[in-house]
Amino acid sequence: MTNPHARGTSAADDRVPLWQQQALPTPAPVEVIATPEISPTQRLRTYLRQELSTGLSNRIREDEDAQRPAMTPAQRRAFAEAILADAAEAHTQTELSRGGSVVPPEVEGSLIDQVLNEIFGLAGLEPLLADQGIENINITGDRVFVKYANGKRDRLAAVSGSDAELVELIRDLAARSGMEERRFDRGSPIVNFQLPGGARVSAVMAVTARPSVSIRRHRFAQATLAELRRKGSLTEGLESLLTAIVRAKKNVLISGGTAVGKTTMLRALASAIPPWERLVTIEDVLELGLDDNEAAHPDVVALQAREANIEGQGAVTQSDLVWQSLRMSPDRVCVGEVRGPEVLPLLNAMSMGNDGSMGTIHSSTSHGAFTKLAAYAFQGPERLTLEAINLLTASALHFVVHLAWSRGEGSTRVVSSIREVVDADERQIVSNEIFQPGPDLRAVPGHPMRTDTLDELIDAGYNSDLADRGTSGWRP
Repeated sequence: MTNPHARGTSAADDRVPLWQQQALPTPAPVEVIATPEISPTQRLRTYLRQELSTGLSNRIREDEDAQRPAMTPAQRRAFAEAILADAAEAHTQTELSRGGSVVPPEVEGSLIDQVLNEIFGLAGLEPLLADQGIENINITGDRVFVKYANGKRDRLAAVSGSDAELVELIRDLAARSGMEERRFDRGSPIVNFQLPGGARVSAVMAVTARPSVSIRRHRFAQATLAELRRKGSLTEGLESLLTAIVRAKKNVLISGGTAVGKTTMLRALASAIPPWERLVTIEDVLELGLDDNEAAHPDVVALQAREANIEGQGAVTQSDLVWQSLRMSPDRVCVGEVRGPEVLPLLNAMSMGNDGSMGTIHSSTSHGAFTKLAAYAFQGPERLTLEAINLLTASALHFVVHLAWSRGEGSTRVVSSIREVVDADERQIVSNEIFQPGPDLRAVPGHPMRTDTLDELIDAGYNSDLADRGTSGWRP
């Protein structure tokens, strides 16, 4: 007789399927890694930053919805101090109620000062912006490159501890820039704004492997034509000509490549505008700053285009603002940069009595500016023909002033060409290049100006004898 216990099984086991008799494998023990405990100081600092960012953003939106004027820098800082004081007290109460640790009062005060300096200061950007010799700052993650005013380039230390910190820094700066908050996140991965000192910031994230930031600074916040002459950007004869063009209320377009000084030239031309004239400036990002110089321009309205909100509503384009400016009784309209369909309302403004208006445009030559104008005009809803666009341009625009980098040792930004717009011949703009690029790209006398135009400029103070000096007027 077979022993049913011979193999350690029972008769009942014989009736149980084999897969149920086998023990199922158990999971291997999981090693528990303790999460580093956040210190009370770090916890408070994080809480303060979150509360301040939220509080400022909410206040900006509330002011905008209620159509209240934006807070001044001093009001923003006072408002931030109140937010941080309340947040620190609320955090202490929360920690005490749950039996947590609280930081000493002196540490709390120090953290509040640090957060204020981070938000209202420029953190790692501060030393770069404090160096007046730096013109351009380009950042990609922890790689920082700068370009100095003398053309020298250099690589400097990182301005943030990580990509996340860099994004947070730009987000904080954008949130308090200009007249309204500008978002910077995955939903809005591109942002452009102005820093308090006037530098222009352009940043991108999510569409690049690492966040990238470009900062352009203007060394001459309140430039004059005389200052540009002393810097070697123009001659005494060109200074006299450009001053007369402004005083005679001729419409001017400034052309040139990137970072060649177009905005600075626009400021310099504006310095010749009489102080009693009413100006309306239109920009994508506030940069001209004519309203900051009340002594020279007491009656200025600075308009800034607005991006759509998160729902895709509320966008205000430069084209919208140019049309609006015509209802604001301006003596002159200045557009910081023409780069889209706003060119048509600007040309209409120039041809409908707002003489003396100005703008800038990207172009590699003075003649190429006409092609750019036509290309931008085609983007407008009016869908004008090339012939109609050229007729409008010829009736509105009087001069094109082109800037370039001079050739040779000691390259500098210079006036390279000046064109007088004469007429339109169907698909072509007829113009006289009254100053043309010389061998080093500095402007030298070219074709003669029309007699009627010359007489008008002489009446406005132009000393035409200075133009006969040719290249001798340029500073060595």
